[in-house]
Amino acid sequence: MGSLFRSEEMTLCQLFLQSEAAYACVSELGELGLVQFRDLNPDVNAFQRKFVNEVRRCDEMERKLRYLEKEIKKDGIPMLDTGENPEAPQPREMIDLEATFEKLENELREVNQNAEALKRNFLELTELKHILRKTQVFFDEKQSQFQESYQQMTDPRREEEQTLLGDEWLKAGGQVLKLGFVAGVILRERIPAFERMLWRACRGNVFLRQAEIENPLEDPSTGDQVYKSVFIIFFQGDQLKTRVKKICEGFRATLYPCPEAPADRREMAMGVMTRIEDLNTVLGQTQDHRHRVLVAAAKNIKSWFVKVRKIKAIYHTLNLFNLDVTQKCLIAECWVPVLDIETIQLALRRGTERSGSSVPPILNRMDTFEDPPTYNRTNKFTNGFQSLIDAYGVASYREMNPAPYTIITFPFLFAVMFGDLGHGAIMTIFAAWMVLQEKPLAAKKTDNEIWNIFFGGRYIILLMGLFSMYTGLIYNDIFSKSLNIFGSHWTINYNMSTVNDSKYLQLDPKTNDYIKSPYPVGIDPVWQMADNKIVFLNAYKMKISIIIGVFHMLFGVSLSLKNYRYFNNYLSIYCEFIPQLIFLLFLFFYMVILMFMKWIIFYPESENVLTSPYCAPSILITFINMVLFKPSTPLPKCEVNMYAGQDFLQKLLVVIALICIPWMLLAKPIIIMRGKKKEHQLLSNNHIGSENGDIEGGVPQTTPDPISHGGGKHEEDDMTEMFIHQGIHTIEYVLGSVSHTASYLRLWALSLAHAQLSEVLWNMVLSKGLKFESWIGGIILWAVFSFWAMLTVGILVLMEGLSAFLHTLRLHWVEFQSKFYGGVGYTFQPFSFEVILEQASNAAEE
Repeated sequence: MGSLFRSEEMTLCQLFLQSEAAYACVSELGELGLVQFRDLNPDVNAFQRKFVNEVRRCDEMERKLRYLEKEIKKDGIPMLDTGENPEAPQPREMIDLEATFEKLENELREVNQNAEALKRNFLELTELKHILRKTQVFFDEKQSQFQESYQQMTDPRREEEQTLLGDEWLKAGGQVLKLGFVAGVILRERIPAFERMLWRACRGNVFLRQAEIENPLEDPSTGDQVYKSVFIIFFQGDQLKTRVKKICEGFRATLYPCPEAPADRREMAMGVMTRIEDLNTVLGQTQDHRHRVLVAAAKNIKSWFVKVRKIKAIYHTLNLFNLDVTQKCLIAECWVPVLDIETIQLALRRGTERSGSSVPPILNRMDTFEDPPTYNRTNKFTNGFQSLIDAYGVASYREMNPAPYTIITFPFLFAVMFGDLGHGAIMTIFAAWMVLQEKPLAAKKTDNEIWNIFFGGRYIILLMGLFSMYTGLIYNDIFSKSLNIFGSHWTINYNMSTVNDSKYLQLDPKTNDYIKSPYPVGIDPVWQMADNKIVFLNAYKMKISIIIGVFHMLFGVSLSLKNYRYFNNYLSIYCEFIPQLIFLLFLFFYMVILMFMKWIIFYPESENVLTSPYCAPSILITFINMVLFKPSTPLPKCEVNMYAGQDFLQKLLVVIALICIPWMLLAKPIIIMRGKKKEHQLLSNNHIGSENGDIEGGVPQTTPDPISHGGGKHEEDDMTEMFIHQGIHTIEYVLGSVSHTASYLRLWALSLAHAQLSEVLWNMVLSKGLKFESWIGGIILWAVFSFWAMLTVGILVLMEGLSAFLHTLRLHWVEFQSKFYGGVGYTFQPFSFEVILEQASNAAEE
């Protein structure tokens, strides 16, 4: 049980491993996950450590595996994940793994290069096929269309050129003379810019025709589908030809040879089709071979990743060790839980046997003044609550762990704010589904942070939902309505006409119409119809919040006693715990007692006016007057006090509480200061006595006094710092007691806000769907209910639930844990294959 309420006892150990057995022993410790190694070579560069070459080899193997994984995912091949956890391979197996990965990578790269070359060839043939088809249309157009298009060019700079060319442009027989052309393919989105550049660079002396290729073509380099267009450019002269080709090169257009004669084009097209068919066959065979290679790799790639990462982790850990002078033994220092030393020794023995070594490992406990790491054992249920505590700060070593208490107090305080039987049921059902489907949901790893937070806190949500159902039953609140389970314990003596004609009626609890026994569980359902419901619930919930808050803070202060006793800090018990407890009890717990006394003393059925609700005093006013030493003003016919001697006792309590302030402020520093002075006097007396003895013996001492030289200023600074620290601590506690008590009123405020918002949703949304009759009313009710359900889940369950969660978190972190929890430790981070593999898997998914 000690590990539940306090962190595990840790010890620093020194580990001696024979070099041949070190790898296997560290492998066994990694499977165990209970040892945190220290770096014994902090000043050594990572590239100068002993096993840096092995780590590099692992990095190279991991790179090759990532390449294989990328190719497997590209082909959509499922990777077999059996969930098995293979052991770390022996060092000699690294060579076999490296050879396997090297062979696979080379084979796959060769296949990819061949496939890329074939696809590039296929792309070229496909583009040539489209060019031959499209350009046939261009060549078949009549000659007049060329001339007409040429004459429609309106660039004024071409007028002189057009006159000079004149009759030389056309010649008899309908054949174009002195015109050259180039044909090619270009990306479709580059056509407009390409056309403008041709016009400007060639001054309009070219003629461009283009046609789109309907189907997308695959880029062999990237595998993307791209849309291209076929173009043909007519021009005159070698100068324009050179200029056109440079422009095509600049726009990365691909030019292809295109015969002028139709017969040549047809013959070329037939050859192209034949080559395309042959390429399709070869490409298919190449893809089949690639697929077979990847399918074979996909079966083992998960286990390969595990093996390589384990090897890499082992060598990383071995780099933290030191070599002894003989170079035959590795020395390590590590933090281990005391309860697990035997288990660790068994793991080391197994590792030694696996390696075949005859020298057993040695594990020695070491003494140290260093603060050990904090290790709290958790399971899947307590892990979420421990994470809430660690988010505030990791507990100091062996400090009281708030997590076990938080398992109850956290969902309870949440439920006080979120109390609704219906909303709590929705939350419970959702959390129960996550808990029941835990294994399949955990197997579906996702990078959705919101879902991961919900799933990680599934047990917290489950308890919050269950507790909310309980408080909803106490509040008798379900979707802003109430449950009439036991029948109302209020009755009326009005006749039916009075009830129908009067809008406001009052029920008097002191009349005989009120049944003497209270409602069995929670609040009577009649309050749901009362106009003064909010007034009644305000007073009820506000007092409950103060009572819960004071008890919660008292519990936090009492836990500090356990810390002080465990660490034998009795000075803090007498100078901090006792005055803190007295201050809280004599002021705020006394206020709680007054609340209970008021409930007991004053009741409606009392025939004595002094004990009737009329004379019931305000607890808040009474408490303020008590602190201010101000007498209370009684109502006519009423007593000032609730009991005899109340004024004297209240003044005495306040005086004692005020005395506790200087007690907390001065007692501890003064006692420490006096203790140090006594120590200094003893040391000085011993020093003087030794000097006298030496003089009498004829050997005078010339050693300077270590106390009187240079120590005074440092001690004064220490004492000043101690007084300042104690002053801050005292002010924080005294003012915090007031502010923290008021802070618990958020329990009342959020509970009231949740109930009112739920009632608003009911009255303004769902009740509107109940006003229609016949089948139309059913359809309208269905639509309105859907809208109401969406708002209920989105606003009241999610948003209000998150708000209540954050307020509950604050009450635990500030109001509760500040009373006893330091949270200045550091987490125990053992060498664990499970953690390393999980982190690597999450990094790969991101």
